[in-house]
Amino acid sequence: MALHAVALKYRQQSPLVFCLTNTVVSNFTANMLLSSGASPAMTDLPGEAGPFAEVASAVLVNLGTPTTEQLTAMDEAVHSASAAGTPWVLDPVAVGALPVRTDFARRLVTQRPALIRGNASEILALAGKSSTGRGVDALDTVSAALDAGRELAQEHGCVVAISGESDAIIDATRTVLVHTNGVGLTRMTGGGCALGAFCAGMLAVHDDPFEATIAAHGFYGLAAEKALEASTGPGSFAVAFLDALAATEPEELQNLKYEEVNHA
Repeated sequence: MALHAVALKYRQQSPLVFCLTNTVVSNFTANMLLSSGASPAMTDLPGEAGPFAEVASAVLVNLGTPTTEQLTAMDEAVHSASAAGTPWVLDPVAVGALPVRTDFARRLVTQRPALIRGNASEILALAGKSSTGRGVDALDTVSAALDAGRELAQEHGCVVAISGESDAIIDATRTVLVHTNGVGLTRMTGGGCALGAFCAGMLAVHDDPFEATIAAHGFYGLAAEKALEASTGPGSFAVAFLDALAATEPEELQNLKYEEVNHA
């Protein structure tokens, strides 16, 4: 896979990523997109979300802190994105642990997202399987969620990404494990949520969602490794990570370690 070519197109095209995301991570997500070379748009106003989704390069729907008004805007954005053929990403934050967002996510997923990105417990819950998640914290392993991820990918014709010690990227026929050290991202708020926006940007510039998602996770993980080496704790890591995203070159993806896994 020419993953570096995907990252190069991302830098060259600077996709406009429309983020309907949670209040905890909105600022970091916007800075992450700017640092990596994209253009962020952060709004969740009903009446504007639909029209904006039509002109955006890609859309992120993140269920971290949903309000009634935001859920309405998300519905509008997803409908418009689907009608316009705009790739959109569903991040089912804390699905399974909380009822309103769980029902909403299960309805949204029928609108054919290009990508579902979550932790193992969220993916299990979205697929209707038993999970041991605790809010946003996953207590299940990536390997335990692989079958659920495959079921979601096959049923909804999308890519599924499961974050963990190694990130699993799954579509209807393929599974890849991306091996990077992202431990620093687990010690700050917004690392996983911002990754959903980064994936959306990669999806906007490449016609194979599976390869685009691998490229996003690989590039993000390589930047996280650099930031971990350059930082002394969670606070300095967050700053170093933004710097590392800006400094990482697409060609570095040629050295990414990933593993193809056969579907059962």
